[in-house]
Amino acid sequence: MSAAPARGTLYLVPTPLDFGCAPPPDADPVPLGRWLPGETLDMASCLTHWITENAKSTRAFLKRVAAAQGIASPIAEMHIAELPREVHKKGDHASAASTDEAARALLAPALQGHDIGLVSEAGMPAIADPGSSVVRAAHALGLNVVPLSGPMSLVLALAASGLNGQSFAFVGYVPQDASARAQRLRELESLALKTGQTQLMIETPYRNAALLQALLQTLNGNTRLAVSCGVHLPQHTSKSGTVAQWKQQPWSKDLPLALPAVFLIGR
Repeated sequence: MSAAPARGTLYLVPTPLDFGCAPPPDADPVPLGRWLPGETLDMASCLTHWITENAKSTRAFLKRVAAAQGIASPIAEMHIAELPREVHKKGDHASAASTDEAARALLAPALQGHDIGLVSEAGMPAIADPGSSVVRAAHALGLNVVPLSGPMSLVLALAASGLNGQSFAFVGYVPQDASARAQRLRELESLALKTGQTQLMIETPYRNAALLQALLQTLNGNTRLAVSCGVHLPQHTSKSGTVAQWKQQPWSKDLPLALPAVFLIGR
């Protein structure tokens, strides 16, 4: 009677933050080794099974890994499985039977002994991106879960903000409707000023300018506001000060708001 195969490990593989972001016209391509530490590159080069937010972007990432140090097999022969479409639209941080069943199915190769890499389009999977259902399912199946080091825009923006890094919360997206958005921003401001907890939020890049304008119109003058655009990119720009200072200075004009951005408020 043969023994059951050893179970594989689920690796959370961060990817560069430049996906979908055009570099400056005169910029040289950034070597992948500038984005990711050696341990992460080594593991990415060894894996042949992947769970991904977007298969196309993962293939592009693997081409960069191959150019940097080679990969274990041709990309066309790798097992690359996408998360379900409903996970993209609704997220998968809340437990649901449908997402749990789908996640367990995606992890089937790990039960046969294959290590699996979980990736999002940019940054750390399951942080402001899909993937938490896969991590939950891996724990339920008794698989080892190993997060690898790499760039995380939320933490980098917080470090660059000068706001409280001892107590903070990521609140995701705020409402698009102007009235509901203003109400939500006032709630977050009240919480930040009362508790000292920094509040982090993001927006789709083409709505960044609208969110910044709403923040400046809604928040009190003494509330601190920080914005980091294009974190870890050559165009990265961070600005931080009170709302009153934002209104006095031309900081908004200096920000590359067409790039992904993190907005932070606090005291």
